Amino acid sequence: MTNIFFSSWESLWRTGGIGILTYIALIFMLRITGNRTLSQMNSFDFIVTIALGSTFSSGMMDKSIPLADTLLAFIVLIGLQWMITKLSVKYEAIDNLVKSDPVLLFYHGRFYNEKMHKTRVTQEEILASIRQDGLSSLDQVEAVVLETNGKLSAVPKQLSHENSNSSQRGLSSLEGVEGH
Repeated sequence: MTNIFFSSWESLWRTGGIGILTYIALIFMLRITGNRTLSQMNSFDFIVTIALGSTFSSGMMDKSIPLADTLLAFIVLIGLQWMITKLSVKYEAIDNLVKSDPVLLFYHGRFYNEKMHKTRVTQEEILASIRQDGLSSLDQVEAVVLETNGKLSAVPKQLSHENSNSSQRGLSSLEGVEGH
């Protein structure tokens, strides 16, 4: 139980110095790779973010890991994420591998309970997303979609129209929508 509260000034300086340097390096690398790395995350982005946090923590606290190893781990993780996102833009198969499809949970006044159960979304969460989008009645809602980043989107009826410029153009083609 020795050194439980304080080990040495050298240890404190190392932790502080490594923490500052790795933080600056991480911010720099994330800025270089663009807004995608810092945007709303899908599950793939979330996993990379957790791995970066773990790497940051290990590099800062584990005195046996040199700064160069931590920085290389950042480069590898961010580089792989950048490469996968570039490839997912170019190849649909890779995009399908790393991202989920949007799921239609409510459409034309009807809740899709099987899809809600499968995606673990409750009716209360759908109603909350409708309120958060400024809508006060289910009659005002065309659809509610669980987006690829996990966010629920409520589509107001007055905005829903079938044209090639509409952001809702893919809603009626989502799997499981009867009559379309």
